[in-house]
Formats: sequence, structure tokens, C-alpha cells
Amino acid sequence: MSFAIRIHQTGGPEVMRWEALAVGDPAPGEARVRHEAVGLNYIDIYHRSGLYPLSLPSGLGSEGAGVVEAVGAGVGDLRAGDRVAYAGGPLGAYSQVRCLPADRLLKLPDGIDFHTGAAMMLQGLTSAYLLRRTFPVQAGDCVLIHAAAGGVGLIACQWAKALGATVIGTVSSEAKAELALCHGCDQIIFYTREDVAKRVREITGGEGVAVVYDGVGKDTFMGSLDSLRVRGMMVSFGNASGPAPSFDPLLLSQKGSLFITRPTLGHYTARRDELVALGAELFAVVSSGKVRIEVNQTYALADAANAHRDLEARKTTGSTIFLP
Repeated sequence: MSFAIRIHQTGGPEVMRWEALAVGDPAPGEARVRHEAVGLNYIDIYHRSGLYPLSLPSGLGSEGAGVVEAVGAGVGDLRAGDRVAYAGGPLGAYSQVRCLPADRLLKLPDGIDFHTGAAMMLQGLTSAYLLRRTFPVQAGDCVLIHAAAGGVGLIACQWAKALGATVIGTVSSEAKAELALCHGCDQIIFYTREDVAKRVREITGGEGVAVVYDGVGKDTFMGSLDSLRVRGMMVSFGNASGPAPSFDPLLLSQKGSLFITRPTLGHYTARRDELVALGAELFAVVSSGKVRIEVNQTYALADAANAHRDLEARKTTGSTIFLP
């Protein structure tokens, strides 16, 4: 018998329960993994709160790292004892042991430990598809990354800088500004007290940025559009402040024939070959030292409710992991 966090209704952090859970043998195509660490991500709050509807009762969590205990029939590229990590697939990472589709698992390189693996997969793969697929950043591009001191932000800023971009990051405090500047940001904007679009124009000599990566949503959406150069791209990939507002598509032409997309990691890793290729790029940039994964908070998995409270209150920076 193992334990897992489960919810039977949506709501605040208090709806999460630490429950005993029987985990059987893996079905065909599955692997059973004993977690060494589990990642916390903002999407977990969307699931828990009901913003992203679930069939209840449900587990939570999309990211973890651990050791394969057993594999089901038809699994040929994994075996017991393999070190693995994953992001995506069925929810349920907030658990000590679980079974999940083997084709969602990636083998961890020897130089990457479990804590780093659990902290990097969802945020790292998100950064990978944003920077290398949705809008492939090139040397000389000027980019705006919101929440630059957050989990995705710290990875994306470092990666964009390694690609040769000029990186503008938004933060809410002096402490977060210092953190972002140490992780690839060239310029900082305090979105709580500065006009983001105005500052972007000042920094770029009036031109605007080639792309905005916006995981904040409602509070930053219009300012993000106003920060773009002609034919720039708005990448809206999250809703930390609430869903982005509705708008008339005519606005895009009025502001410079802009592009906008609302991508998800699942659509960029739906095929096994896409997942493996994106994972290889992530492992390579981390192994090279160009991107450092910052695990700045650690909680016991049973204490997941407090971790959610801290994340929602913006008390966290970088990545957060649970220890089962």
C-alpha cells in the first residue's frame, strides 16, 4: 500500500487529501514507477480549483522522477531499475508509486539527479517548445518573458540568452529582479509599478519585441500585445492571474498585424518522437550548464496544501518539488 494526494471535489488547497492507494501491476504498455521526487506546477492549481475540469475523484500532478519497478507487456525500451522522469500523461504524480503509460517516460541522463529531474520536466519541456517550436528564438531577437523569476521564467530566460536573444523579464519585487538578472535577463520591468509596454518601447528604441511569452494571463494580456513589434507574436501559455480577456481579432491588425497563439505542452509532445526530441534538447542544454535548474523550495508530499498556498501567494521562486 502506498499513499497519494487525491481530491474528491474542486476548491481551495483544503480539498486535497492524503490517502492510501493500492497500486497493482502495470497493464500492457505501462510502467510502475516509485517516485523519488515530484514537481509542483501552476497547472496543478488549475486542476485543483476546477479551472481545468476533471473527472472526480482524481489525483493531481503531471511531473515526477523515480525508478521503474516493473513494466507491462509490450514495453521494450524500459526495464526495472531504469531512472526515469516525465511530464504530462494522466494526472497522478502526487503519489509515492504509480502506473502510467511507458511512452510518456524519458530516461534520465546519468548526470541529472532525481530532484533536478522532477523540477525540470514540465517547466523545462514547456520552455523547450516555447523557445524552439512555437516561436524559434534566433540570435539577435528581443524577447519579453513574464514572471521571469518563476519556474518556467528562470529556465526560459537562461535558454533564450544562450540562443543569443536580448531578454526582458517582468518581476514583482527587488529580490525576484536580482534572481532573474542572474539567470539570463538583460533588462527588468517591475510589472506591479511600471507600464510594461511603455518600458519595452523605451528599451527597444520604440520597435517592440519579436515575441512575448505570457503565462500570467488576465493582468498582462493587453500590455503584452502592446509590447510587440510589427508582425510580432504573442504566446499566451498560462493563466496565473486568471483567464485572458476576450478580444476582437481586428485588434491584431490595428496593433501591427500581430500573431497570437495559445499552445499547450500536450499538443507539442503528443507523438513519442516529438517528446523524445524535445526531451533530448532539454537534457542537452541542462547538461551543458547553459541552463541551471533552481530547486528553491522542497515540501513533504503530504504537505501539498501548504505548497499550493505558497505558490498562489507568489511566495515561491524557481522550481518546487515534493519528497514522497
